[in-house]
Amino acid sequence: MLNLFNSIIPTTGVTPAVFIILVLVTLVLGGILALVHTYKNDYTKSFVMTLAILPAVVAVVILMVNGNIGAGVAVAGAFSLVRFRSAPGTAREIGALFAAMGMGLIMGMGYVGYAVLFTLLIGLAILIYASIATGNKKELRKNLKITIPENLNYTDVFDEILKKYTNSYKLKQVKTSNMGSLFKLSYEIVLSDFALEKEFLDALRVRNGNLEISISEYQPQGADQL
Repeated sequence: MLNLFNSIIPTTGVTPAVFIILVLVTLVLGGILALVHTYKNDYTKSFVMTLAILPAVVAVVILMVNGNIGAGVAVAGAFSLVRFRSAPGTAREIGALFAAMGMGLIMGMGYVGYAVLFTLLIGLAILIYASIATGNKKELRKNLKITIPENLNYTDVFDEILKKYTNSYKLKQVKTSNMGSLFKLSYEIVLSDFALEKEFLDALRVRNGNLEISISEYQPQGADQL
């Protein structure tokens, strides 16, 4: 069996046993990073699976091109073409991807101990930062969407109400709806008092003619995405 593998890939200098061990260990470490990523975080099954197997892919690629500059440049160019075109990724997701790729690079260079240490340290850092409140947006920060008729001047019609019930607000988007007969306004707001949310909505309903209004958890537009 060994001779069979050596006849197929004679220039790598890596035995099948070493190759299998490296891939298995990398998959285990990738699984640890993937589990850490799910801690206090929204995630999808496909992303977690990708995060778990990505280090093994990177490790094998680096292992195969180790010492070959031309192949290394070609592989780097191929990796640069990769794009995630489904749902936009968050800053935490791109950080997890870089961590997975970093660990895979270390494994590919043959430093198994450093790869384990790197995984443990990065995993611990992610858990700590996810647990503490530093950098988190308070739940008083919300996304507000208001529908108004076309004859209502949206530029300052809600300023009085917004100043009364919020600490800050910013109009992020305006778009037409229903063949131009309606406008939909999107705000980022910080409520001054969570207990006054219903009173705040009632005041907006009076001003917009009881058309649709929604208030939801804050989702940054672009600032936290890939």
